[in-house]
Amino acid sequence: MKQILRPAILAAALIAASAALAQTAAPAKVADTSKGKALVDAKGMTLYTFDRDAAGKSACNGQCAQNWPPLMAAASASASGDWSVVTRDDGSKQWAYKGKPLYLWVKDTKPGEVTGDGVNNVWHVAMP
Repeated sequence: MKQILRPAILAAALIAASAALAQTAAPAKVADTSKGKALVDAKGMTLYTFDRDAAGKSACNGQCAQNWPPLMAAASASASGDWSVVTRDDGSKQWAYKGKPLYLWVKDTKPGEVTGDGVNNVWHVAMP
């Protein structure tokens, strides 16, 4: 019976450790772009900030959010270090870095592109 129990205990410990690691991992990473080092999502897509956002509050909703998809956070996500979670107008959660909500740009089609930088003079590559 002990041999059957040990793998089950080991599996439970591995699942718990994986969950803890997933919660502490940063929601984005740093990569090199033509604009220098930038924050990118898990797929390597450049992240942006919006000048019209207030600290901890997104001003990009509706059509804006269709063109600039928010970097979404799980409902259970929590702040850690420079990373925080803001609640969007629709109640969903979005990642923010140093208080600035983060977004993708629909016209960036491959990792490392920075075509959203400077759009309408209010969108900027998110720098680490």
